[in-house]
Amino acid sequence: MVQHLKAKQLSDDEINNVLSNHRPLIAKVIYTQMAAHFWEKADTYEVEVRSGFTPLKSCAYTIAVGQAVNSYRDTVVDKGKIKQMLFGGFSKCLYPVQKFDSDTERRFAVILERDAQKWFKPAKGQFKIYYRDGVEHPEYVPDFVAETNDCVLMVETKLQAEMTDAVVQAKADAACKWCQNASAHLLKYGGKAWKYLLIPHDEVKENFQLGDYVQKFAQL
Repeated sequence: MVQHLKAKQLSDDEINNVLSNHRPLIAKVIYTQMAAHFWEKADTYEVEVRSGFTPLKSCAYTIAVGQAVNSYRDTVVDKGKIKQMLFGGFSKCLYPVQKFDSDTERRFAVILERDAQKWFKPAKGQFKIYYRDGVEHPEYVPDFVAETNDCVLMVETKLQAEMTDAVVQAKADAACKWCQNASAHLLKYGGKAWKYLLIPHDEVKENFQLGDYVQKFAQL
């Protein structure tokens, strides 16, 4: 930083003045630059199972007065407004109503209603999965969790163009590790294995079977 200021032909007094008056901003800039190049590699992780059962988190939705609840089966004409819409009519969902971030999610819910034993869209804090994004560790909330006859699925649907995105892959890695640990614990007590599925949006078609997605997109 000092060399950079000297290159601008500032005097020593002027440099000291800049450093003194802008210390917090300079520190933030340096920290941001260092964080962009920071990385770590952990050889092992210590896993601690604190609870074998966690109740469903409550979900609160904001809707306009008099806004109708739409059937999840109905085709959405204006897909740009789907995030503001509320959907219901489910028989296998653990919540009476749900919101979707995209029509891809709505169409995948149609598949889950047909093929899963039960399913839901998790609320924040339900699974406490965290992934690495620079120096931050945000929480990852998957799109769906669904139970089938022989396993439990954690599912993320994503635009095809975003499938190889670094953040998407970091979330997938964290979710896979969570599913592996959950499976190792539950299988000891007669429970079902967990599997993580990362599915591109152009593969979500209502005539596909849920089992097809497990075979094609389950990650180890």
